[in-house]
Amino acid sequence: MTTRTSFAELADRYVAVWNEPDPDTRRAAIAQLWVPDGEHFVRTLQVKGYEGLEQRISGSYEKNVRDGGFRFASSGDTQRLHDAVMFHWHMAPAEGGPIAALGLEFLVLAADGRIAADYQFILPSPAA
Repeated sequence: MTTRTSFAELADRYVAVWNEPDPDTRRAAIAQLWVPDGEHFVRTLQVKGYEGLEQRISGSYEKNVRDGGFRFASSGDTQRLHDAVMFHWHMAPAEGGPIAALGLEFLVLAADGRIAADYQFILPSPAA
């Protein structure tokens, strides 16, 4: 991955996995996005490896997308610096409505372009 477009596509693929309803498709997407020992950090939670990533993403999907009726989307501001990619995302009702949550994703990429470390920052929502 070397172009701005490819990093924007990475952000879109990353966000799509959090919206994915099919467990098999979600599992395959995780393997395409992360290295086998990839890590994800958010607040006080840290997970490592495909199994941990799958549990974390599935839990978020069930709570926010399936049960909550929300969708995640990239904010379209992807930036790259060496082996790091940063972008903002938001969560809003799937049927439309105000943004319910904002976040910043800071990804450290492995040599093959997959995610080695994923730092997720939850930002104050617009309503806060």
